[in-house]
Amino acid sequence: MTNPVLDAIMERADEIRALGASNEALGRLDDQAAKALRDTGVIRMLQPAAHGGLEAHPREFAETVMGIAALDGSTGWVAGIVGVHPWEMAFADPRVRQEVWGSDPDTWIASPYAPMGVARPVDGGYVFTGRWQFSSGTDHCDWIFLGGMLGDAGGAAVQPPVPLHLILPRSDYEIVEDSWDVVGLRGTGSKDIVVSGAFVPDHRVIPFAKVIDGSAPREAGLTNPLYHVPFSCAFPLGITAAVVGVCEGALAHHLAYQRNRVQITGTRIKDDPYVLYAIGEAAAEIQASRVALLDNVCRMYDAVAAGREVSFAERAAGRRTQVQAAWRAVRAVDEIVARSGGNAMRMDNPIQRFWRDAHTGLAHAIHVPGSVFHVSALTELGIEPPPGPMRSMI
Repeated sequence: MTNPVLDAIMERADEIRALGASNEALGRLDDQAAKALRDTGVIRMLQPAAHGGLEAHPREFAETVMGIAALDGSTGWVAGIVGVHPWEMAFADPRVRQEVWGSDPDTWIASPYAPMGVARPVDGGYVFTGRWQFSSGTDHCDWIFLGGMLGDAGGAAVQPPVPLHLILPRSDYEIVEDSWDVVGLRGTGSKDIVVSGAFVPDHRVIPFAKVIDGSAPREAGLTNPLYHVPFSCAFPLGITAAVVGVCEGALAHHLAYQRNRVQITGTRIKDDPYVLYAIGEAAAEIQASRVALLDNVCRMYDAVAAGREVSFAERAAGRRTQVQAAWRAVRAVDEIVARSGGNAMRMDNPIQRFWRDAHTGLAHAIHVPGSVFHVSALTELGIEPPPGPMRSMI
């Protein structure tokens, strides 16, 4: 399977790799790094062809994100996060798709999806207010997906909760500067977002329930299997792919660093069987994470391409695979970094940045294993999990 976008990225690998330190210093992607993503078409991989997109297989998207993250974690992370938003925009109202992409198919859309706002119904739409954290790549985006709860006339969230995805232009929200001061993935610029009483018309709102149950793409008349892959597979894909890619980058830098290294004892690394064992084991674990993640999305894609609905139990097992892939890969990085010596922790050594980026990526909400493993175990036992938070991302 050819992947021209990944080929284009590899042609600019030296450029993207070299911008890693600049991204970190700026606390956002360097404009040159963002331009590399635009020029190569990464963000349009899951975008509808009718709006200049490539409608690529999700496996190709994940492989591309991994390839970028192995060069620089922050650039790969932004590619994975921002790159998945055109997937959902594909089944938004045609009017908002035209507003976003009508004049420029390279318009980027930010998020977060966490329902941290309340949308109060008014004539023709909603009045929306809230504050969100972790809007990755937001400085380079002109629109945003924000999660919110349906409110009542007084502005309180209705019960039981009704989550919504609301789409806003850059003029309707504020990016909070200096709100992203973290230990890793500093170059992602994942800043806070504030919305204060913005009017959001009905056509810019997607009920989250229709995203989860797959009715949104069906109602939009989409036929490409890409858009019928479950949200709980598609949305985490770019995030987990970025973490696995960061781990691949850490391994590559570790190998380059260790190749000619001599320990303080005088032993060359290539003659140290204990370090070599750790390298071999780590390489196998990171490769296993890659294979598991890609196999999972291919299975989901093949199921919907055959016209079959993916069951809740299959979705739960898929999330378990995603989460475990990230944890397995980061644990492997810990093993090799622990054998890299003190000089690997110097700020001019990329190993320490990849190590920090990997752990920060692991802290994302989609990688929290507790409820995912709990639910997947219940489904393995044939037990239907109760409604509530455990089912929210499955």
